[in-house]
Amino acid sequence: MKKGGILIIDDNKNVLTALRILLGSYFEKVTLLSSPNQIHTVLREASPDVVLLDMNFSAGINTGNEGLYWLSELKKHDVDLPVVLFTAYADVDLAVKALKQGASDFIVKPWDNAKLVATLQAAYSLRESRNEIKRLREKQSVLQNELNREEEICWGVSAAMQDLHRMIRKVAQTEANILVTGENGTGKEVIAREIHRLSARNGEVLIAVDMGAVAESLFESELFGHVKGSFTDAKTDRTGKFEAAGRGTLFLDEIGNLPYPLQAKLLTALQSRQIVRVGGNTPIPVDIRLICATNCNLRESVRSGKFREDLLYRINTIHLEVPPLRERKEDIPLMADFFLKKYAKMYHKDNLMLSPEALDKLSDYRWQGNIRELQHALEKAVILSETSILQADDFSLSKSDGADSALNNMTLEEAEMVLIRNCMTKNRNNMSAAASELGISRPTLYSKMRKYEIC
Repeated sequence: MKKGGILIIDDNKNVLTALRILLGSYFEKVTLLSSPNQIHTVLREASPDVVLLDMNFSAGINTGNEGLYWLSELKKHDVDLPVVLFTAYADVDLAVKALKQGASDFIVKPWDNAKLVATLQAAYSLRESRNEIKRLREKQSVLQNELNREEEICWGVSAAMQDLHRMIRKVAQTEANILVTGENGTGKEVIAREIHRLSARNGEVLIAVDMGAVAESLFESELFGHVKGSFTDAKTDRTGKFEAAGRGTLFLDEIGNLPYPLQAKLLTALQSRQIVRVGGNTPIPVDIRLICATNCNLRESVRSGKFREDLLYRINTIHLEVPPLRERKEDIPLMADFFLKKYAKMYHKDNLMLSPEALDKLSDYRWQGNIRELQHALEKAVILSETSILQADDFSLSKSDGADSALNNMTLEEAEMVLIRNCMTKNRNNMSAAASELGISRPTLYSKMRKYEIC
C-alpha cells in the first residue's frame, strides 16, 4: 500500500527518473528536485514525510559539505523530518558526522533497490511514530492542563504527610527513579503526578500504565510498541508507552503484579535506556523519568522469588511510603471538609456542613480503602443529602471492628486476598460491581484474582 510523500533531491536527472519509477510504487507522492536551492519552496508546497538528499551538487566536489549544509536547512524547517543521505562516495567519518547532525540513515550509490526501499520505509515509519507521539503529547497536555486547574491535593496536617510532602518537593527536581508504596486508595498516582508537576519535565507528558491490567501477551507491544505485520492484529506500526513518554515521565502502577518472566524485559529496557519494537530490530533510545507504585511488599516478594532483586534496586533509588489514613486520624477532618466542598460544588449543593457527630463517626472509622473510600463516602452523602447539615446517619459505613482485628494479624497480601474474596461474595461474583466497590479497574481485579487463585 502506497502511503506518505517523499522528496528526492539529486542533480543527476537519470537518478531522479530511476527513483521516481522505483519509489512511485511505495509512496503516494514523489517530488523530484534537481537543485537544492528550491528546497524551502518545495517543503512548503509538498510537505514531504521523508527526504532523500544527495551529498554533492557541484562538479568535482565530493566532500559532502553541501549535503551537510542542506541537511541543516531541512532540520531548521522541521527538526523531526527524516532525512536519508545519498552519495557515491562512501566515507565512514562523513556518515557519522551526518548522523550526529540529525540524518536518519545513509545510502551509498549505486544502490540496492530492496535496501533503499526498506531504508526509506523505515524513515517513513519513524515520521509516523513522531507524529503519533506529538498527538499524544498534545492530547495529554490538554488533559494535564485541565487536571492542573481542577485537581488540588489535600496533604493533611499530620507529621507523616508533611514529611512526605517535603521529601516530594526535594526529589522531584532530580532524575532519580522513585518507588511509591502504600495500601490501595492512599493516593499513589496523585503523588506520582505531583512529582511530575514539580519536576523539570513538567512541560512534557506523564504516561501512566496499570501493569496489573496489561496482559502478558501484550506486554512488549504496550510498553515497547510494534511494527506492522509483527503479529496477526498488527495492522500498522504502533508507538509504545516508553516512546510516548519520551522526555517526560513514565508511571508504572501496580509494578508488583508484573509476572516474573516479564521483569527481565523491563529491566533490560531500563538499564540500556533503549527499546526495540516487537517485530523490529532497530534499538530506539528513550529518555524517561521513571516512577513506580505498588501496594505489595517488594522486599518480601524478592525473598519469596516473585520479584527480581536487581529490578527492585533499579526502580528504588528513592522510596516514598504513603501511610494509611487510619494511622493519621488527625488528617481525616481536614480531608473530609476538602471532599465535602469539592462535591458540594460539583453537585450544586452550596453551604453543606458536617455535624460534630458525623465528623466523629468519620474520624473513628478505620478506612480500609483509605482516601479513596473516604472520598466515595463523602460523594455519596452529598448526592443523597436533603439538608444543609450532614448527620452521622448520612454515612453508611460498614462495621469492621472484628474484621480489623483479624486483618491486623495478616500480611498485606493475605488481607488483600480476604478483602477480594469477601467483596466477590458480597457482589455475587459480579466482577464489575466488585471492582467498582474496591476502587480498582476490572482488569486489575482479574489479575489479582489470578494471582491469589480466587475462582
